[in-house]
Amino acid sequence: TSLQDYSFLHKLYCSFLPSLQCLNLRKSTIAAEFQRMLTRWSRAISQFGRVNSELGRQLCSLHCRDYSKVAAIAEPPADKLYNVNDQVNLNKMFWSKPHSLALAPDSQFRVEDPQYEGFKRAIFKLMLFYSKQSKSIRGANVIYRRVVHQVDRPAIYDVFSLEKTFKTTFSLLVIHMWLCLRRLKQEGKEGVELGQYLYEIYNHDVELRVSKAGVNLLLIKWMKDLEKIFYGNIVAYDAAMLPEAKQDELQNVIWRNVFSDDGTSTPSDAALLPVQAMSRYVRRESNCLSFTDKEAMFSGNFMFTSLGSTTAGTV
Repeated sequence: TSLQDYSFLHKLYCSFLPSLQCLNLRKSTIAAEFQRMLTRWSRAISQFGRVNSELGRQLCSLHCRDYSKVAAIAEPPADKLYNVNDQVNLNKMFWSKPHSLALAPDSQFRVEDPQYEGFKRAIFKLMLFYSKQSKSIRGANVIYRRVVHQVDRPAIYDVFSLEKTFKTTFSLLVIHMWLCLRRLKQEGKEGVELGQYLYEIYNHDVELRVSKAGVNLLLIKWMKDLEKIFYGNIVAYDAAMLPEAKQDELQNVIWRNVFSDDGTSTPSDAALLPVQAMSRYVRRESNCLSFTDKEAMFSGNFMFTSLGSTTAGTV
């Protein structure tokens, strides 16, 4: 290789270095930047109560409730109805034996790293494309895409008779993030580190969702509140999965975090069927992920149980 080639590679590496440094940004850096922006806005803010967006009211209610619960979005009707899809038999769903969620080698949904040889591979190595950190970030992105794919599709709302609001979407994001983080934690320190990258991607996505829904003032405050709710929910789900937990503990936690609008601790008669079904779904997905191998988890080459079919998880 000529001296000119080395010079070219060096310039390419130097041009890519700022992007690599960006990968090391943490929430504290982002928060500091938003704080500086908030300072410039402070004179224009006379009272947060003037923020009239629907999401603003939702976040207010989230903030006022204990952080292990997701509170009501708006004043609920006296008797909330849960209209179960006539084509869905919840009593027969999610009873089947758990199995690995890893994608087959020939699956069209698999995501593989490009394999280069020779000069191209040298360039990508110089750009740290094959470094452990880069692989982890790519894997975390694919994992989060699997989470979003499950949560943003209409099927999950249809099956569990949920209205698609910021509250329900956020609650479902938390559940599926918890399922992934719980599985990654089983791989020790390496899994915990990957889980941190996954959480940062999730946190950025939630921030975008909050902004898109109309809350731009005091964004940092609401993100901190949602972060507390996130961790409170995770603690509650972990406790509900312990061997010594009561039989209906997970069911009650899901009711409070996902379904309830009035702060009650146990499901209403109208919601009992979908809440029980979601409880079975969560347990089954947790067991399925336990059967999913490390390579599939770290690369994101797995998919949650499809809810597009009304026979998903039947006996």
